[in-house]
Amino acid sequence: MKWSGFLVAAVFAALTFGLWAYVNRPTAEPPWPARVQGMAFSPFQAGQDPFVQALPDEQQIDSDLRLLAGKVTAVRSYSTLKSLGRIPELAARYDLKVTVGAWLDRRLATNDKEVAAAIELARQHPNVIRLVIGNEAILRGDLTVAQLTQQLDRVREAVAQPVSTAEPWHVWLKYPELVEHVDYLAVHLLPYWEGIPVDRAIEYVVSNMEQLHRAYPSKPIVIAEVGWPSDGRTRGGAVASTSNQAMFLRRFLDLARREGYVYYLMEAFDQPWKARYQGAVEAYWGVYDVYRQPKFAFVEPIVRIPQWQTLAAVSVAISTVILALLYIHSLALGTRGRSLLAVVVYGVATTLVWIIYDYSRRYLTVSSILIGTLLILGMLGVIAVLITEALEWAEARWGKPRKRPFDLSAIDMPVLPKVSIHVPAFNEPPEMLIDTLDALAALDYPDYEVIVVDNNTPDLATWRPVEEHCRTLGERFKFYHVAPLKGFKAGALNYALKHTATDARVVAVIDSDYKVEPHWLRTLVPAFADDNLAIVQSPQDYRDAEESAFKAMCYAEYRGFFHIGMVVRNERNAIIQHGTMTLVRHSALTRVGGWAEWCITEDAELGLRLFEHGYEAQYLPATYGRGLMPETFIDYKKQRFRWAYGAVQILRAHADVLLSSDARLTKGQRYHFIAGWLPWMMDGLNLVFNLFALVWSAAMIVAPHRFDPPLMMFSVLPLALFAFKLAKLAHLYASRVGANIRQTLAAALAGLALSHVVSVAVVQGLLTRSQPFFRTPKGKQPHALIEGFAAARAETAWMVVLVLAAVGLTGQYTIAPGLVVGIPEELKAPDVSLWVAVLLIQAIPHAASLVMSLISALSLPARWLGRPPMSTGVPAATPFRAQDSAD
Repeated sequence: MKWSGFLVAAVFAALTFGLWAYVNRPTAEPPWPARVQGMAFSPFQAGQDPFVQALPDEQQIDSDLRLLAGKVTAVRSYSTLKSLGRIPELAARYDLKVTVGAWLDRRLATNDKEVAAAIELARQHPNVIRLVIGNEAILRGDLTVAQLTQQLDRVREAVAQPVSTAEPWHVWLKYPELVEHVDYLAVHLLPYWEGIPVDRAIEYVVSNMEQLHRAYPSKPIVIAEVGWPSDGRTRGGAVASTSNQAMFLRRFLDLARREGYVYYLMEAFDQPWKARYQGAVEAYWGVYDVYRQPKFAFVEPIVRIPQWQTLAAVSVAISTVILALLYIHSLALGTRGRSLLAVVVYGVATTLVWIIYDYSRRYLTVSSILIGTLLILGMLGVIAVLITEALEWAEARWGKPRKRPFDLSAIDMPVLPKVSIHVPAFNEPPEMLIDTLDALAALDYPDYEVIVVDNNTPDLATWRPVEEHCRTLGERFKFYHVAPLKGFKAGALNYALKHTATDARVVAVIDSDYKVEPHWLRTLVPAFADDNLAIVQSPQDYRDAEESAFKAMCYAEYRGFFHIGMVVRNERNAIIQHGTMTLVRHSALTRVGGWAEWCITEDAELGLRLFEHGYEAQYLPATYGRGLMPETFIDYKKQRFRWAYGAVQILRAHADVLLSSDARLTKGQRYHFIAGWLPWMMDGLNLVFNLFALVWSAAMIVAPHRFDPPLMMFSVLPLALFAFKLAKLAHLYASRVGANIRQTLAAALAGLALSHVVSVAVVQGLLTRSQPFFRTPKGKQPHALIEGFAAARAETAWMVVLVLAAVGLTGQYTIAPGLVVGIPEELKAPDVSLWVAVLLIQAIPHAASLVMSLISALSLPARWLGRPPMSTGVPAATPFRAQDSAD
């Protein structure tokens, strides 16, 4: 690694550490008072839950009150039944006053018991200073105003202490008739729930207190709940965090001292049990956590993450290790290439550290651990794809080649060896195959044979004309019709291999639709002067890109792989062999056992097997033959299904070599075969993710208070990957492929349109052993419009469901209009909005499938995309230009 690499790494390490420091700069706030007037008091411990009657015992309640003694003047309880009815008696031991609360809901008989117990406690214990009968019962809709006032009047007649019910400020303004039945207003002021940013939360408290004083000047006001959560969903401008909780509470306590407010902080201890019924945020309102430890500094300046130096050091260390590995094993990169890698690596490492830290601080259950683990594993997959995409971008644009450019003109081969050209065919249009054979007959090469193997074509009228034409072309051309013949294309190629001339030194394979250039063999065969070279590969290219917009879009999508990915892979002797326009050393092919009939992508599998036997391959990004593209979108999908399913077959069969340090493959070869297919593997996981996303979104719509959206960073990473891949494609298509903006967008659309079929292929590849070989038909007529919809019916269904989920969430998570003064009427929770964005992004590939299918059916003109850049065969091909690697 050059000194510039160290410099780039050091600069980004400093920037990363500086960013952590900036985000966590200390904020001075008013100190916590020596004693707080009051706190809401729910003494439930970890694992306890009132809904299943798992209640704290007397000893636990006593321990909590002892902890608060000397720090708090009074506590507010919420129920009078069972052990919770002991709170006034136990509080008296520590000179704590109590506001007794009676819980009221739809269970009217239980309500009567709560009220009766509250009356008894008020009569028995002098430290009971007031009563709260019902907690947000009107807000929840559990009781009518008439039902509630009946209970209030009952208690007021029975006790000497002041009596009220607790409701948010706006409920008191909405129901003035309720005020007539209370001695004071027990008001909840919780700015978080109304989306108020923490910097405006004190203003919110003052404003609403003034409204209540103006509306009811004769009634005392007690702030029965006031607080801020330390974790949970972001709501409007309100961010739930420990630092914001500390900031708000310390500011409020200073305000309360100056204004003389009577208040109860919400609340003494975190209550994890609430998350199961009211959403995750309800678990995090405590000044102390569920283990009774203070959650923030009471006097010192507030820091967002007190342990930030450790986390920053960890993120820098992880980034440095990953970046060093990339720099050491990548091509020689210019400063811009190294900087791109540094931006991605430091960004994802910091994100990873922050997410794991944030998640680890939550109250985790078995289900949340399971879900969190799956999300983190998915996130690691996204990060892996991001890094591999970044490395390919950097190497393709700013990499300096390690291998000497392949100069064909410098090769001296006085005697050109015999070549056996194999053409497998099944049910091909005879006119098309005859054109292919005529192009082979025109080859400018001294010694070659052509073996055509027609396997299993049932119609005599299809294969007989080809057989007759081979006879007219002379003894070089041999035709075999074999039926039955197992093994699909690989079976046909193995049959051809058995009938190959014994003196042939090179085997060439082309598809039945390819017209080769006359100089194809004469230009490329001399490369086999290198005895260790087993494969010479040139790109798949096509001659029908100008027939329709659909084919022009397919053509644009194909070119990215052949002029970007394959060029980079060639630098590490790790190309994907594809089964047309390929030349293979005959002896090497025989030595490794021929073509794999168990694999539906026998070409890529053979290439990997040859690498495992120590052979070399060479790729030249120049065209020496052109074929035909799929005629319809459904055929396009079948072709990509075969490629993706075959990739999974290969990964499963060669896992012992690919996933180990087996010396049969170099590190670079293992990297490219894993990283190259990783995006397809992630597409497979994406299918599972979409199922999870829909189920989770449905739960959020049906039970919004119980199901929160995933952490924002879990949403940010997929969005970042989507944007990053689009930026990479736009840059490399312009700089490497020579495409215009329309062709670049077309390539992006075509690639996205295949995401679903790839995901299905990957999942099926993991669950099954074999699939039928999907031949890509050529020369078919495009489908009618109705068939265009039918070809993308599965993708359309996914698109509709994902969009409906996004629309449902958008409607569900809108804060009530007019509830809060000074903020927009439709203020949505940003983490929900981000999750909605994820759902819509997930719908884009499915929408792209429908668009591609319709474009295929409508036969739109190709001229809309502009003339495609065409490659030509040249005697030498240099994969990188010198100016591209300059700093």
